[in-house]
Amino acid sequence: MSERKRTQRTKRQTEKWKREFVRQRQIQRQIKDSAPDILQSGNFRRTRQHIQHGDVTVNEHVWNVARHSVEFCDRLHIPCRKEELIRGALLHDYFLYDWHQPHKTNPFKLHGFFHPGIALKNAAEEYDLTDRERDIIKKHMWPLTVIPPTCREAWIVTAADKYCSLMETMHFYKGHGVWRQTPEGK
Repeated sequence: MSERKRTQRTKRQTEKWKREFVRQRQIQRQIKDSAPDILQSGNFRRTRQHIQHGDVTVNEHVWNVARHSVEFCDRLHIPCRKEELIRGALLHDYFLYDWHQPHKTNPFKLHGFFHPGIALKNAAEEYDLTDRERDIIKKHMWPLTVIPPTCREAWIVTAADKYCSLMETMHFYKGHGVWRQTPEGK
């Protein structure tokens, strides 16, 4: 390959990476603008303390699902209510416990079946949820939750959740592990 072609190829790749970086920043901003109350919540920040899949925390997982949900909508030109999509994606795993340990509401490790209801209960206690957001949270584990989603936003989050869960479990997405707050002064 000639030097000129190599240079042109490098420029095209650089431009592609720049566009992707800008697009990711826009999605990040969209998420932050759609859910400042959720992102600043103490309970939401607690999701950094529990592992979801592999070494990915619940917090990282829900961010991944929100990002991929928005990307699916944008790339496939699916019209939807993005604010509700993002808020539902951020709250879909709002169960607030370490599902790897026995829990009073989940003593038999049937987390996949029970956590959507627990997440909905926790989210409803803390936030004013729309019907779409409730549908996203309650039915994101379909087909384990027998009743399928009833809105396109819930279907999108369900698909993004399955995709992210697979990528995290197979270690294609690396997490930062559990974030632990250190006591003051140490």
